[in-house]
Order: sequence, then C-alpha cells, then structure tokens
Amino acid sequence: MTSTSLPGGTFTMGDLTVTRMGYGAMQLAGPHVFGPPADRDAAIAVLREAVDLGINHIDTADFYGPYVTNEIIREALHPYPDDLHIVTKVGALRDAEGNWPQALAPEQLRQAVHDNLDRLGLDVLDVVNLRVGGFDRPTPGSIEEPFTVLAELQQQGLIKQLGLSTVNAEQVAQAQSIAPVVCVQNFYNIANRDDDDLVDSLAGQGIAYVPYFPLGGFTPLQSEELHAVAARLEATHLAVALAWLLHRSPNILLIPGTSAVAHLRENVAAAALALPDDALSELNIID
Repeated sequence: MTSTSLPGGTFTMGDLTVTRMGYGAMQLAGPHVFGPPADRDAAIAVLREAVDLGINHIDTADFYGPYVTNEIIREALHPYPDDLHIVTKVGALRDAEGNWPQALAPEQLRQAVHDNLDRLGLDVLDVVNLRVGGFDRPTPGSIEEPFTVLAELQQQGLIKQLGLSTVNAEQVAQAQSIAPVVCVQNFYNIANRDDDDLVDSLAGQGIAYVPYFPLGGFTPLQSEELHAVAARLEATHLAVALAWLLHRSPNILLIPGTSAVAHLRENVAAAALALPDDALSELNIID
C-alpha cells in the first residue's frame, strides 16, 4: 500500500506533507502509558507495519513511558525514511506515581526539546506541539512565555514547525501572533464536540486539527445513535467513529493508537469506511 491509498489522502502542515491517517504511539508504552511494554518486539512490529502501510505521520512524546515510546521509535525505524514525519509534544512530565505534571518553564521546555532530539536520534524535530491544558480540556490563560521559547528554538534550527495541544481559540490566536501554528491537537471525537467551531476556524486557515482520543480514550465511545448506524452499515461503532472524523473536515488528521499489528490494520481499514448521507446526518447530531 502507498500513502496515496490511505484513507483521506494527505494534508500539508507548513512545508510537510503528511498522511491524514497517522499513528499515535502512546500505547507503545506500558499500562497507563507508564513503563516499558510487555512485548517490545510487538511494539517495534507495529511501528514498522505502520510505515509499510504508507503512514508517514507518527505522533509521540518523550513523556510517554517516560522516554519509552521515543526509544522504541528509534529502535524500530532509525534511520528514518525521508518522508516520515514525527510529531512530538513538550510541556508535561511523568512523576514517580505516573501523574502528568506540567513542565512549562523555559528551561524545562528547552531540555524537553533536546531530550526528544536525543532519544529519537534527530538533528531537527519536524513538529513540536506545546501541551498547555489539562487532561482533556484547555486551561485558560496566557501561553506567551512557553510558546516564545519554542519559537526561539525554531529560529535556532532545532524545530521545523510548531503546534499546540489542549488549547482554546484565544490561545491559538496568541500563539499565532508569535509564530506560525501548523496544527492543534485537542480532545475531540464524535461524542465530544466542544471544539466544532475551532475545527472549522482552523480549516479556513489551512491548519491541521488532530483529535486525541478519537475513539474515546480511556473511556470508550458509547452512543445509541452510533451503534445503530454501525449495525446498519455492518461495521463496528469504532470504525464508524474513525470514518466520521475524516468526513467531518478536510483538516482533521487521525492518530489512533494501538500496540497490535492486527488492530492497526483494522484502524486503517475502518477509516476507509464509506458513510452515506443519511448516516452522516444521524451521526452529525450526536453530542
């Protein structure tokens, strides 16, 4: 399979062209995204299969594990194909209890960028997202200082493109006054659509919107309407949820995660599911 045959085709982020069907590497770490995986060879196999399927957009963070996911990506794929784009995040840490404390101080951000470079084995990072909000929703407030730090690292040649994670529209605008933003990664799926207006606004600006937890995350999607449409289409409700996201807006990129090759293939196939107009009408009113 080539990248052009993946569901949704491609999207251009700055000067990077990525497949709209990407892969989220978070689940390559151990339970609750903490510690090593039970089967490291299986994790490596998933990454290699993703590239073989034509996926050229892998989402990660050095605080997954921590460190584990980036180390596995390097082991599996380095030296990287020329068209493979790795998107990472900074702005958080993992403590000994597995919590996710913020790490937005300038020196923490600089260290995080260098840590990502070192563990991924790169001289420059394709995209770095600044994660500034809570677990599943933005925290209002200024992001000028931390985003300026990343903009300076970009000017130094350590980062190609900048993005944001878990932010509101005001924070996106503030960041754009400092440096171009190529993507926003927020909590969003068919049953959690607080960001509908932001999705449309970003689409009008040619900025990618990357929903995390596209299938509900640690709380799987549950919706009577979703299950009813899935039954009628003889598909799983999760397949319908992925396909709906690609239909929702051309700037939406998918990064569903999995630690199994079979599930990866299922996700790719699911996103290619055709949704007729009557099904879309029913799905679009889910909230």
